[in-house]
Amino acid sequence: MLSKKEQQLLDALAPRAEQEGVEIVTVDVVGAKKAPTIRVFIDTPDGVSFDELSSAQVWINDIMDELDPFPGAYTLEVSSPGIDRPLRTPEHFARFAGDTAVLKTQPVDGRSAWTGTIVSADEQAVTLDVDGTEAVIPFDTIKRAHLKGTIDFSSKASI
Repeated sequence: MLSKKEQQLLDALAPRAEQEGVEIVTVDVVGAKKAPTIRVFIDTPDGVSFDELSSAQVWINDIMDELDPFPGAYTLEVSSPGIDRPLRTPEHFARFAGDTAVLKTQPVDGRSAWTGTIVSADEQAVTLDVDGTEAVIPFDTIKRAHLKGTIDFSSKASI
């Protein structure tokens, strides 16, 4: 699911993240090759506060400066995973069993786009309930995956 460069950056950040009590959810490298943007999505068991983002920005930036992953300029963004949280590992999928996920895959049973409820996940595959039918999607076919964020508008606040 990660490019070689994204995996290298994730591997470089992981030891320090563990020391800081932070999970690196994923790393995305996007934009122009001459001046890409490196997006690092972090989380903690208690969520991500502004202070946590600020602190993480400092040590992530220090590591990136040491690595110098791209000759020339790049932009570093450190963010919480947000409502459409990326899913990268079997543990991510298992943690969010019961939630809806959106997957882009290599063709599996003639399809490459999937939206369904996460039923289960193990080291080999994630099982989704797609419109009442269980689909087993091997992890090695998944290109990108994220939760499908939902907002409950049924609660009415008094004004």
